[in-house]
Amino acid sequence: MNLIEKTGGKILDSLQGVGGTIVLLFRGLYWFKTAVKYRVSIFDQMLLCGVESMPVVMVVAIFSGMVVALQTGHELARFQLEGTIGNIVAASICREMGPVFAAIIVAGRVGSAMAAQLGTMKVSEEIDALEAMAINPVRYLVMPRVWALLFMLPILTIFADLVGILGGGMVSRLQIGISYYTFFDGVMNNLEIKDIYVGMVKAVVFGLTIAAVSCYQGLNAKAGARGVGRATTRSLVFSFLSILIFDYFITAIFY
Repeated sequence: MNLIEKTGGKILDSLQGVGGTIVLLFRGLYWFKTAVKYRVSIFDQMLLCGVESMPVVMVVAIFSGMVVALQTGHELARFQLEGTIGNIVAASICREMGPVFAAIIVAGRVGSAMAAQLGTMKVSEEIDALEAMAINPVRYLVMPRVWALLFMLPILTIFADLVGILGGGMVSRLQIGISYYTFFDGVMNNLEIKDIYVGMVKAVVFGLTIAAVSCYQGLNAKAGARGVGRATTRSLVFSFLSILIFDYFITAIFY
């Protein structure tokens, strides 16, 4: 019976966490009506989430495109199909690798920082102090983070797509022997609008997921420094799992 009770308790705690995360997300979206008042906080979070994450996204994206071009190029060359490298690189980057890798980088770099910051505020009773001053923590802390990630992750995804395709083009020219014209002609003629907007849909969903999970874990941190560490770890794990799960279902829906 103890095993059954513990299993049931874990399931109930997981369901409670999922429900709390969803409620917190909708509350953060709702308070966007006060965005003008908190525009400075939103811009600060956009700078942290987007601009400061660009160097890491650029490195990951360019090497992702280079690896895809290198792996597929040598195989396609055996069948004299080198002209399709541009199509394959562009489709794989825009559909999957761009949004997923950008989201993973943001979850690791920004989401963990959000959870740690809010968790520290929680255990040091700064959240309670805000409530005592009649300041809504969701409106003051969560809303700017939710909307900053909602705006910036699609921009980071577009940036990753462009850089990844450029990286694939360089490898195709220098190591496979395909001209830039052939590569980018394949990109322009075969890349579909659907591939781009599906990547944008994924980016929006991933951004909202990272913000909601990170803020929820931070606001529910307990037991001092150890609790903050646990909240940060849970935010990373749950964000990564959510990204992969949502990636599968969005791909299944559109393709």
